[in-house]
Amino acid sequence: MPPPALLYPGYDIPTNVPTNPSSLANALRAINEGRDSAVPPVRRPSADNSPYTKSLSSTAPASPRIPPIRQNSGSATPRVRPHATTLSIPGMTRSLVSPDGRIADRDVAAKLVIVMVGLPARGKSYITKKLRRYLAWQQHNTKIFNVGNRRRTQASVMSPDKQATENPLDLNGAQPAKHATPEDASLADHSAKFFDPKNSEAFKLREEMAIDTLNELLDYLLIGGGSIGILDATNSTIERRQHVFDHIKAREPKLGILFIESVCKNPELLEANMRLKLSGPDYKDKDPVKSLADFRARVKAYESAYVPLGDYEEEHGMQYIKMIDVGKKLTHFGLEGFLSTGISSYLSSFNLAPRQIWITRHGQSVDNHLGKIGGNSELTDRGHTYSHILYNFITHKRQEWLVEQKNKLAHSSFPPLPGDMSPPYPEINEELDGKNTCVWTSNLQRSIETAQHFEADEDYDVKHWEMLNELNAGKFEGMTYDEIARNHSDEYNKRQMDKLHYVYPGVGGEGYLQVISRLRDMVREIERIKDHLVIIGHRSVCRVLMAYFMDLTRDDIADLDMPLGIVYCIEPKPYGIEFHAYKYNEAEEWFDEVPDYKPQKTVDRHA
Repeated sequence: MPPPALLYPGYDIPTNVPTNPSSLANALRAINEGRDSAVPPVRRPSADNSPYTKSLSSTAPASPRIPPIRQNSGSATPRVRPHATTLSIPGMTRSLVSPDGRIADRDVAAKLVIVMVGLPARGKSYITKKLRRYLAWQQHNTKIFNVGNRRRTQASVMSPDKQATENPLDLNGAQPAKHATPEDASLADHSAKFFDPKNSEAFKLREEMAIDTLNELLDYLLIGGGSIGILDATNSTIERRQHVFDHIKAREPKLGILFIESVCKNPELLEANMRLKLSGPDYKDKDPVKSLADFRARVKAYESAYVPLGDYEEEHGMQYIKMIDVGKKLTHFGLEGFLSTGISSYLSSFNLAPRQIWITRHGQSVDNHLGKIGGNSELTDRGHTYSHILYNFITHKRQEWLVEQKNKLAHSSFPPLPGDMSPPYPEINEELDGKNTCVWTSNLQRSIETAQHFEADEDYDVKHWEMLNELNAGKFEGMTYDEIARNHSDEYNKRQMDKLHYVYPGVGGEGYLQVISRLRDMVREIERIKDHLVIIGHRSVCRVLMAYFMDLTRDDIADLDMPLGIVYCIEPKPYGIEFHAYKYNEAEEWFDEVPDYKPQKTVDRHA
């Protein structure tokens, strides 16, 4: 029970108060004695006299830590708003619903439908293939859904000529033959009249095929574990785009939708694209002159109803990217989410300049000779010899390429002659003699020394990149794989089970996903520059770069055979890439081309 003075301020304080009254008691005494009286200072007990210093530490076991129970702090009702769509980078981010950093199936709002827009021969398929390759290389599940491929497949099935001899629906004679209908004949017709907006029957068929393809895409995203689906079609009218938009939102309102339009204003680029179509599935093995005339008529049919992206999409809040002349100019509106902004950055790096990209590992190092991983050792004598032969070989191939390109330019013709299918480079008229050759190495000694002869030649531009450094093996740097297997068997077995996701323990330890992440900006720079490029890297770095250019799956990256002494040459083309591999012939001091080279899995159980 508190003393009366604490309850009744006017009550006299007894004389038997404690020697160390509380601050509150002092304050009350001062009030009773008069407002002008000073309050005596409070005396604090010394640490030595504190009762806490005399208490004994408890020997009872600590209570077990109870983890928090997952709940919804917002309200008692289940959460209805979509989850946040922040950056997801496999190997760099992780969460409870996505331990590997990929876009979780739950995060539907982070997934994306890309709807291509543009007239034929504007490079839509070229863009979609490169975009899919880049996004898949970034470990996002991505797939293209091409309406034209569906049309060609159905046209092949419905062809009256084919059905006269073969009924594709007749399984072991159990079904009667199906006779071709006028609708089937219309579908089998690939000529320009099928694409005429005034052809109501063909228009209906095209709309049905577009929606069927879109439904397949939505199934992939919502059921099949996909993250990004690309609808490759013309979608050249406002009505079609609105229909596609509404169909997606009706199926799943939270899905992101990004329109990407490809526009060609450069007449030389447009001519090259049209010429490229002559070797496509609609005109393959047909007379190129007649095929070109038919294709021009098809384009004209689309142009009569074509409406580019612009005011309508902006008024209705539809995000879009407009790409002019394959990356010469880029405009965008309302981009939302990390995927859309990342795609915009990647598309801005496109160019069609003819060039060569060379990729090789460094020459043999001292650590290579000893079987050690990582480190920063110098080249052996064999490695120094390799660096000199590599310089001679690349210099020779540069001159050879220049002569070849000038010959192509001299013999190119347009309109094409019968049997002439090869498209010219849209930028072939640029000065070929003025093209530089860049040489990029890592910051590690073995890579820098392999480029020493390039650096001594003023005709080459050499630069060292930390991004190109070998995968860091953490606390295993400088060890052999046998030592790791013997002394750290658990870690060794973890790596053998899943090399792609494995991260070396210790300070600075990395894995393949971390290498992919740090090479993202470098890949965009490789796509941007128009000069020749020689990359002298390391096994993991070369594997990751080759996986990008060769469009390898995630299961192939960490096991790709990447020995010393192999040089890979990549030539970007309007239809993809040309690829060559050359093997170092130490006895002849030169490189021999490997015919029909195909990427293969390494036979080295450690690598």
